[in-house]
Amino acid sequence: MAAPNENVLVVRRELFDQLGGFQGLCFEPRRYLDSLLARGNNHFLSRALAETDPTHKQIIPYALLACGDRVLHYVRGKKAGEQRLVAKGSIGIGGHMNDEDESLFAWDEQAYRAGVEREVNEEMKIETTFEDRVVALLNDDTTEVGRVHLGVVHVFRLAEAKVQKREAMITNLEFLTRTELVARRENLETWSQICVDELDRLLA
Repeated sequence: MAAPNENVLVVRRELFDQLGGFQGLCFEPRRYLDSLLARGNNHFLSRALAETDPTHKQIIPYALLACGDRVLHYVRGKKAGEQRLVAKGSIGIGGHMNDEDESLFAWDEQAYRAGVEREVNEEMKIETTFEDRVVALLNDDTTEVGRVHLGVVHVFRLAEAKVQKREAMITNLEFLTRTELVARRENLETWSQICVDELDRLLA
């Protein structure tokens, strides 16, 4: 659940467009991240304002937990912080980057990486070794939620399928193959649909 006075990490929409706006997935994340995570190019904004301000994009890590050819799928329960996504299936773990642990006016990549690890650990207990790679950026301007967010798609390659939930909002955890996920596509949140459509490339 979002804190009443939570401040979230944002970049100007103008900067994103200057770097090369796109719809869907972009498999050249480094082309963007060096600029987006450079100090001075991002700042913190009240989440209440950011959620309705299309002149900014909130930076959201979106981590896919993969083991072999299977990806972790879960359903967002009624206690989910983002009410627009309740009861939707998802293959992405992550959330807003905020300033609660860092007295920074803006973040660099080191601070971002620490924030991603903290965010994933808040939602999931990973009980195996893993490798974290940034594989793509995700932008979806077709929805109200998507217009004010920019996803950084991570793939956590797990040595074993040993994961437990830490948050009540997460239900029905299971590792599914691409075929099984495609069969559930219509019940997935939009970002997960976009990822499932390109899953082979994301996991390559």
